[in-house]
Parts: sequence; structure tokens; C-alpha cells
Amino acid sequence: MNAGRTRAPFAADPAASRGRLYEEPPSATRNDFRRDCDRIIHCTAFRRLAHKTQVFVYHEGDHYRTRLTHTLEVTQIARSLARALGLDEDLAEACALAHDLGHPPFGHSGERALDQCLAHHGGFDHNAQTLSVVTRLERRYAGFDGLNLTFETLEGLVKHNGPLTDASGRAIGHHAAHGLAQAILDYNALQDLELALYPSAEAQAGAIADDIAYDAHDIDDGLRARMFAIDELAGLPLIGDILAEIEKGSRPSPPVPSLTLPRPPPQPSPASGGGGWGQGGSREGGLEPARRVHELVRRLIARMIEDVIGHSKHLIGQCRPGSVEDIRRAAAPVVSFSPAMAQADRAIKAFLFPRMYRHPRIVRIMSDAQSVVTDLFARYICAPHDLPSRDAPAEAPMGPRQIADFIAGMTDRYALSEHARLFDSTPELR
Repeated sequence: MNAGRTRAPFAADPAASRGRLYEEPPSATRNDFRRDCDRIIHCTAFRRLAHKTQVFVYHEGDHYRTRLTHTLEVTQIARSLARALGLDEDLAEACALAHDLGHPPFGHSGERALDQCLAHHGGFDHNAQTLSVVTRLERRYAGFDGLNLTFETLEGLVKHNGPLTDASGRAIGHHAAHGLAQAILDYNALQDLELALYPSAEAQAGAIADDIAYDAHDIDDGLRARMFAIDELAGLPLIGDILAEIEKGSRPSPPVPSLTLPRPPPQPSPASGGGGWGQGGSREGGLEPARRVHELVRRLIARMIEDVIGHSKHLIGQCRPGSVEDIRRAAAPVVSFSPAMAQADRAIKAFLFPRMYRHPRIVRIMSDAQSVVTDLFARYICAPHDLPSRDAPAEAPMGPRQIADFIAGMTDRYALSEHARLFDSTPELR
């Protein structure tokens, strides 16, 4: 929490943290939550996010989101929410920075491939993999594996979508069908993350920041790739109103000769070979397409943030939490969209799903990407001597789970490079 800002009584307090699994001397210059942020930023898995797919694979264009740029955008939104609600900004940032560390190459397609490969070994879940990364797979420190993050950051990563079990310990939600991932169970046996309770409000801010970033920036990337046109969004709740506001307020003013500068030519979209941002190449609405899209995206983010702040204050006023423990034991999240905004969020996702995530080009590329992951897993299982040299001790076993850990840590381009090394034909993913 920055000096001079009012701390809510239910904010997490780094001075009262439940601590780390392995005790360490305190830092002379940073509180525990700031130290978590810094450890995440400097870890290997964080750097690899720069070359991991969000929706578009890395070589499709420099302007599309990667896991890293998405993570940074989520972090900015999470800090904004935390600041407005009197929460600890460093803890909100730590939860946001680490939330995608467990994603394998090629986004959700890579996750599906690994889940199928591990069908008889507990499956693959990127949230559980994130926990494995920060508690086991990062090997940087002399005294322990992982990053030795605080309890508060770890519970935020594991429970960012809410409780994982009921009070009796039975898995709930999407975990009910197959049970909790073994990685979560194993770590929880070492340090109880209270899986039946909600995480801190800071972790909840990080989770809803993820939703906001997905909605706004997938619209931006989808328009840039010409998967849909901006006018197709006009029928959606909230977005239609924003577009109408932009149209109303974007009529150009008479030019001031002394300040008028030449307009740069439009830059082509790397993915489409055209102008990008849908098929809206005209300036009839008063703004060129790129500015119109940016106005839509920034106003959408602002409206969603303002809605979360307003509705969360309403929820907090109703339950009157006096401590972070009251947040954990609440009957529902305290950081959330209003019902109207939640409906708008669902409508945006329902629009994007068939037009972007299931767009024929994306489906084809991701099908090829899935085969890359499947091929690598099968090859390493049958011929473990084909694995590249490892930092782990030579005697460390390489069973299915360890091979999945290795593949999950790959970037897109490293996975393709490994596939090309081991197979005669590797898809181009274009």
C-alpha cells in the first residue's frame, strides 16, 4: 500500500502476512508482498510469457497480445482496482503477475493437448501448474525450490476463482468431476491454503482484472486481425452505447492551420495484409479506424473498472468486513461486476467465442499446435534420451508428469524448434 493512501480494514497487510513455507530474514527495503512481485518478475517462467500464445501465435504480428503483454495489462487493472478500494496494491499486483505462469505453449490448445496426454495421470490444469512453477519448478535459490512466495499470494493464485472445496473438503465447481489436481493437494498438505474459503479481496481484484483485460483486448486483437468488423459489435450491451458516444463526439473540429500536422499513412496489419481493425477503412464517423477502436477499448476498460469499484463498494457496505478474514469467510466475492455488467461481460464473451476463438483460421492453427505438443510428449515418453539436457539432477525420474512439466515450460518457438529437431515435418502455424 502506498504511503498516504487510506487502507481499508479488510485489506491484506504485509506486516501481518502468514509468511512463507520456508522462513527467511526480512528484506531491509521491501515488504513481503512487494518482495513477491519482484521475485515473480525476475523468474524464468515470467520471461517466457513473452513468447507464449495468448490467441495468436508469436510470429503472426508484433501488435497482438502475448501472455506477457496480457499479464502486464491485467496487472495495471488490478492495481487500479486495489487503489480505489483501499486494498494492498502490491498483493494485487503479485496475484496478477503470476496468474498465467503455468500456461503451456500455444495457449488453451496446448493445455488441452497436455490434458489429453495426462488423461491417465491426473490431467493438466494451468492453475495447478502455476502453483507448481512457483513452489517447485523454479530453481533459483540455495535454500529451497520455487519462489517461496507468501501464503497470501499463493492462495490468490490457487483460489482466484473462489473456493475449490466445500467445508468437508469435497471438490466443487469445475473440479467436482475429476477432483483437485494432485499438485494442489500435495502443496496444501505442506501449507494449508484453506481451499474452502475465498481468497483476499486483492486476489479477487486480480481475477476480475483478468476478465476485463480479456474482453477489451481480445476485441482489439480480433478487429486488428479482421475476424469481425467494429460495426458488428454495435448490438452488444454496453459496447453499442460506447460506439454511439464515440460517433456523437468524434466529429472533427475545423482545423487550426498552425497546428495541423500531416497524417501518417495507415500501417498494414501483419495478420491480414490489409489495414487492420475490421473493414472500417473510411473516416465517415469522424475518426480513422485505429483511433475509433482505441477509443472503444479504453472506454470499455474504464466502464468495467468503474462498475467493479462501484458494485464492490456496495457489496462491502452490505457485509461490512472488518478484516481480511471476514473477506475469506464471506458467502460470496466482494469484488465483482454488477448484475448488468456481468450480463454485458457474458454477451461479449459469447460474441467473441465463435468469431475469434473458434474462427476457422485460429482453429486450424491451434489444431496443428496441439499436434506439436502431442508429438513431443509421445516422443519423450518413448525415447527419454531425446530430451534436451536438463538442469535437474541426472537421477531425477522423467515420468509423464515430469515430461508435461518440461513441455509446459516451453515457449511457442522452442516447442516448434524441438519438434523440427525430432520430426521430419513441422507445421508452420500460419
